[in-house]
Parts: sequence; structure tokens; C-alpha cells
Amino acid sequence: MANVLVFAEVRGGDLRKVALEAVTAGRVLADLSGGGSVHALLAGDAGIGTKAASLAQYGADAVLVLEHAGFAQYNPEALAATVAQQLGSGTYGYALFSATAQGRDLSPRVAAKLGVGLAADLTGFTVDGGTVLGQHFNMNGKVIATLALSGTPALLSVRPAAFQPAEAPRTAATTSITSAADPLASRVKVVELKQGNTGKLDLNDAPVIVAGGRGLKAPENFKLCEDLADAFGNAAVGATRAVTDEGWRPHSDQIGQTGRNVSPNLYVAVGISGAIQHLAGMRTSKTIVAINKDKDAPIFKIADYGIVGDVFEVMPALIAAVKAAKAQG
Repeated sequence: MANVLVFAEVRGGDLRKVALEAVTAGRVLADLSGGGSVHALLAGDAGIGTKAASLAQYGADAVLVLEHAGFAQYNPEALAATVAQQLGSGTYGYALFSATAQGRDLSPRVAAKLGVGLAADLTGFTVDGGTVLGQHFNMNGKVIATLALSGTPALLSVRPAAFQPAEAPRTAATTSITSAADPLASRVKVVELKQGNTGKLDLNDAPVIVAGGRGLKAPENFKLCEDLADAFGNAAVGATRAVTDEGWRPHSDQIGQTGRNVSPNLYVAVGISGAIQHLAGMRTSKTIVAINKDKDAPIFKIADYGIVGDVFEVMPALIAAVKAAKAQG
């Protein structure tokens, strides 16, 4: 039996969906290791403690609340020091992070401070006699590696959407903690936060993603992807690296080895050939639908459903079909 410390990610003063995913994964890890407790660390500006109840709803037995104006934005130095201090108390066997941009920055900082290993960007894990065995895609997704973590505490991060939030209500004890370092004295400061696609779902939070590639031929044709996403009502729009390099879409929309890693319930690939670098970022999607006029396009090898045809003919028909299905309830 070992306790699990989960870092609950916050943005704009609110919990991100990945925070609930991480707590769910932490609950799974605690149960696999013999039924330990899950402690969620929640850091933010004054008032962030009001979000503790949401973490308890998804399996947190305790919530450690760190409120300070210096955590209104992500503060890597102070957070790394605080998380490392908590883990150094000896009460935790594991620490779990989300493999987001923030988690990828924070988790190795904590691992370095503690001198322990980190298994990053896992799509799943098991526990064997206290050793965590994590699944991680290697070689652009062609190989699934099993990483073994036997040290204490074992640090791991999970890929967004690899675990869907699952309610496991607890009556969580809430404890206020202080920062191990002065957040206002950090050498690294976030001075401005610029968000793209304001008002639209983030790629890591969207259950449906409509992604476009060069097969759309011109930036204005991405309206087809936008229209299909709007028809679904719960979708975000992504793109390949070739498209973002051309300036057709912002780089924040890029999915792939050098972009975002996503695992939505439904991934619609529009005019995407399926370069291995792109597949590395989306092949863990639950259901993949590919639309391409080239029947030999590599994307069809991993697609659950394939439509061989001109995207400019297929997409309007698909948009109309989705709208009709939604209208029927």
C-alpha cells in the first residue's frame, strides 16, 4: 500500500480536464498498489481551494491547497520545490502528473530535485510487486515500450485523455500548505498568457478532434474542418505540421511528434496522408476516421473507418449528416 501525490493542473483559476484525468489515474494507481490514499496538490491564486470538492468527486482522499498570488500563473521553480518537499516527507510511493506542456516542464524538475526516475507520457500502467510498469510509445508510435519504475517515490506522467475522468466520490480532507520557495522571488516568471482559439475547446480537452492536412489545399478550406467541429458541438480543430509550417493554422493546433499528443474519443483526419510523425501524436485516439483520395495513404492503416474520396465532396456531405443526426436528438 502506497499513497499517491497527484498534481492537479489549473489554468485561468479553474481546474483543467486533465486534472480530473490525473486524479482518476491516481486512484487507479493507488488501488493497484494495495489501496493507498490519493492526495491532490492544488496550487493557484486566492480562492483556488474552492475547487477541492471537484477533485474529491473523482477520487482524491485529501487535497493539499496552496494559495498565493504568485501561483496565479504557472510558477515552475516554486512549484517544483513544493512538490519535491511534499514527496520528500516519505509518505508517498508515487507522484503523478499530466503529460501536458506544464506537466512536461514540472515533472522532470521534481525528478531532478529528488534524484529519482520519471516515466513520461504513459498511455497506461500496471503495478507488479511495487514496481510500476508503464506503457509508452517509442519510435514515432511503432513500438510500445514498457518502462519499469521501482524507486521511491516513482514519478510518472500520463498522456491527456489516456484516462477518462471517472467519478469515485470521497469526503476529502482539505489542508492548506505553504510554498517551499517564495513564488514572488522565482527567476522564471510568466508575464503574459496568450491563448489561441479563444472560446473554443482545447485539443487536450476535446472529446472529438477534426484535423486537417495539406489535402485541404488552402488555408481558407479549413472552414470545412471548423464547420464539422461546429456540427459536432464538442469538437476542436487540429492540424499537421506541414500545415502549421505553412502558416495556415497556429502552431498551437499542431498534432504530432513535435506538436500536441492527443487521445480523443473520435479523431477525424481530413486530407492527412499519415506521416509517421503525425501518427505519433494521435494514434491512441479511441476511434479514427480518415478521409483521403489516395487509397494507399498510410493513415488508412491505423484508421477504424476510411473514406476514399475528395475531401471537398465528402466533407459537405458529412457535415450535413452530422447536423441531421444532431437534429434528431
